[in-house]
Amino acid sequence: MTTAPEWIARSVSRLRGSRAAEGAPTAAQAAKVEVERSTHERLQATLRRGNEALSPRALRRLLADLQEVVAPRVSEVEGGARAQAVAQWYAQAEPEERRDMWLLMSEQFAPDATRFKSARLRYEAAAGTEEEGQAEIHLRRALVSPRTRLLQRFAVFPQGMRFLVDLRAELLPALKQDKRLLALDAELEQLFSTWFDVAFLELRRLSWDSPASLLEKLIQYEAVHDIRSWADLKNRLDSDRRCYGFFHPRLPNEPLIFVEVALVDRISDSITPLLDEAAAPCDISKATTAIFYSISNTQTGLRGVSFGDSLIKHVVETLKQEFPRLRTFATLSPIPGLRSWLGKNAGAMLERLDERRRAELGRAVGFEPPQASHLLAAFDRAQALDERSPVRQMLLQCAAHYLARELQDGKPVDPVARFHLGNGARVERLNWAGDPSPKGLKQSYGLMVNYLYDLKRIDKHRAQLAEGQVAASREIEGLCAFR
Repeated sequence: MTTAPEWIARSVSRLRGSRAAEGAPTAAQAAKVEVERSTHERLQATLRRGNEALSPRALRRLLADLQEVVAPRVSEVEGGARAQAVAQWYAQAEPEERRDMWLLMSEQFAPDATRFKSARLRYEAAAGTEEEGQAEIHLRRALVSPRTRLLQRFAVFPQGMRFLVDLRAELLPALKQDKRLLALDAELEQLFSTWFDVAFLELRRLSWDSPASLLEKLIQYEAVHDIRSWADLKNRLDSDRRCYGFFHPRLPNEPLIFVEVALVDRISDSITPLLDEAAAPCDISKATTAIFYSISNTQTGLRGVSFGDSLIKHVVETLKQEFPRLRTFATLSPIPGLRSWLGKNAGAMLERLDERRRAELGRAVGFEPPQASHLLAAFDRAQALDERSPVRQMLLQCAAHYLARELQDGKPVDPVARFHLGNGARVERLNWAGDPSPKGLKQSYGLMVNYLYDLKRIDKHRAQLAEGQVAASREIEGLCAFR
């Protein structure tokens, strides 16, 4: 005979199972829902729920500290000092506690929606009248959020700029999971675009005589070709090389971006001799060509702030003054997205071939008709192939098409191509086995590309790209034909 407690237990179990089957939240799901309470709700609460990091009481205390930073009666200097105290708390906080501060900054320091609506209506009503200018001023003031003033106060104390850049670097990965943080990120990016404008940056040459602490930063931040040792670094700073970086006065010992340049007598087709520590320096008195072979951004928190094009322009002008014989300015660049793109599009590239070319390629890879998998496997063994190999020719054609034809939202899909072509360069030449290192093979089967900066045609090339057409040499255009 079933006892009452047993019957109740089984009934509760069945009820729970039924609720789960009907989509009722589990305990883990309920905790997740609870942790997503807005800061407005949490500030009014008494108890912490689920996985919330700060208790309502601690959240109210942190909000009060942030509000004191931008209090109307507080001077810029005093506000900066209070911001520094918050930054010191932040340095000791756990990741989830830091996230709570981001949420407070996002939700509690937003623009006044009522004031903004009123200013917008006033501006629309004043359009075309003599009151339009004053209405625009009113609208602009309504758009300045308390969050802007808060971030500006954090920039006041000596390490404040470093704090904000690092904060955004930590914030960026969280944006996909929590859209509430997008406003804070957008405001930081907008402020950084102003604070790190090229007008406030200093171009400095980095040499072997630079402070060791600064040279260590080059080793740390090099993103294209890893610096393996101090001997490797010394080679990159030799007499026939130049290295320049942009610096900001509030981050005096941190290059924001730097470029490595080789002075040679022709456009380079391989990275190997440029990185060869045993190679003799070139005679710079005979140099006619400057090769930009590595450009590295150093601050993740400044993502979206563009100063790479200004760096190249400044470096070109500096080099021309020092070396009047220089006539050619080009890059030797990786193609980081080629392999992954081909992994998805090799089949489509095969469809571009006529029957004769497809049969020829099939015989070369040992499968007729060839499939995408056969082609990709053959590309992995392509380094040893001679110039007449159909597989080698196909890889070059695919790379040319990828660089000169593949666009997304009007921009090249390859990130390095997007940077240089957006700055007015053109796709000049593909280089077989330009980077035979494991990294080069993994990214692009060892291929590298030269982008040419024709100083007289930079604006023309930019205009072409704005119309959806990539500037490319005749050689690259010929490869794209797929005859």
